[in-house]
This record gives sequence, C-alpha cells and structure tokens, in this order.
Amino acid sequence: MTPSKSLGQHFLHDRKIVRRIVTESGVTKGDVVLEIGPGLGIMTRELASRVSRMVAVERDTRLAGALGDAALENVEIVEANALEVDIPQLMETDEYHVVANLPYSVGVAIIQRLQESVPPPRTLTLMLQREVAERIVAAPPDMNLLAVAVQFYGTPKLLFRIGTGAFVPPPTVQSSVIRIVTHRNPLLDQTDQTIFFRVVRAGFSQPRKQIINNLIHGLGYSRDEIHHVLTVAGIDPTVRPERLTVADWIQVFRAAVAQTSA
Repeated sequence: MTPSKSLGQHFLHDRKIVRRIVTESGVTKGDVVLEIGPGLGIMTRELASRVSRMVAVERDTRLAGALGDAALENVEIVEANALEVDIPQLMETDEYHVVANLPYSVGVAIIQRLQESVPPPRTLTLMLQREVAERIVAAPPDMNLLAVAVQFYGTPKLLFRIGTGAFVPPPTVQSSVIRIVTHRNPLLDQTDQTIFFRVVRAGFSQPRKQIINNLIHGLGYSRDEIHHVLTVAGIDPTVRPERLTVADWIQVFRAAVAQTSA
C-alpha cells in the first residue's frame, strides 16, 4: 500500500524496533492500549499479542479497512481523526496507555489533546521527530514552552533514537521514542490551568530575554508589580525563562494570582 504524502505517512517496518518500543512501553497482559496512526499494523499486531484490549485510531480509510480485514480479536479499529474523536469514550476505562508512532505534523497537538483529556492516559510511549522529543524532555537551562506544557501533566523520558532507514519511505528527519508517565495527582486544579498557561506563555513570549520584561509585556502589569510577583515566588527577575522548572512556574502563577487579588 502506497504511503499518503498528504497525511505525512512513513511506515515503520523494522520489527526489532517495534518490539523494543512495545517492551519499553511497559504494557502487560491486563492493560488497555490506544494506538494512534497504526498504519500497516506492524505495531498493532505486536501490541495485540501482549495486552487484553486495544483501540487503534486510523484516519486513512484504506488503512483502517485493511486493519479491519485482519480481524484481530482484541483490537477495535476506529476510522477517525485523533484530534476530533472522543478518546476517553472510546477507551471505556480510566486506566489506559498510549503507544503510537505519531504523524510528525500533528504530534504535538495530539499530545496536548491526550494530556488534557479526562481521564488522561496513564502513560504515553510515542515516536516523534527527534527535535520535538528533545524539546519535550528538556531541563533547565534549556527549558521551553513545549517542555513546560508536557511536564506539567507528566514526567517524560527519552528512550532511544531511530534512524531514517527504519521507515518506508525514509523521512527527511530523525526520530526518537519517549515515554511520559502521567502525574497521578494534577499539579493544579483544572480551573487554574488556563491562567497558569497564560502566565507561562507570557514568560516565554521572548525567549532568552529576562523574565521580568516578558511578564510585563505579556501580562500587562507594571514593572513594580511583576518584580513583586517574582520576589514572592523566589525567582530572580533577571533570569531567563529557560532556567525555570515547572515547579518555579507554579510559584510564579500563585504569586501572580495573589497580586491580582490584592
């Protein structure tokens, strides 16, 4: 079957890598798994042999039909766009895992949707463009907006890298596999998360600039107000946003809310 250029399809064909991805995911016989973009089904079959139930969401009508014809008894094939389908409803359980080779063009958007879903998956083992994977697992002094967004919901780990020869056709970029373990307890209530991410986006509005200037520009507070917020949060006003952890941003958020309420 010919890969679709419009959907950015690159089929993984290396069975050794497939087995390693599934093994590193940590899924076992009693687990329920969601696979997004199963393609030709090489990882679908490996997962199906190891778990009790799985759902495979495939946007391409041709591929969804071919997977359905394979008649894997513990696999439900759903022809849908992962950015639109109601994933928690499909899974029918609060405890499920994601294992997927995500389309690189929409990988970040899918991660965001999965992490913000209620309930979110317990773990996500994902193949992504290497540059994106490395941004997700970044730590100070190299933090970025994507790293904060992902790490707010879970703890990511870079597992291994994959060369272009493992795919048909070979992509023009390198790939990596990461695993994200979702926090059991949310770091903030859902009602606070919108404001939290507004503060973080403001903080990263001009990377490599001092955080005080970014927050003044992004939040519309005076210099004195932002200086007070950062002092209360225990953050040096001259520091760059790349040096802050998720915990630091939560302190900035709380100080900003207190400033607004004062």
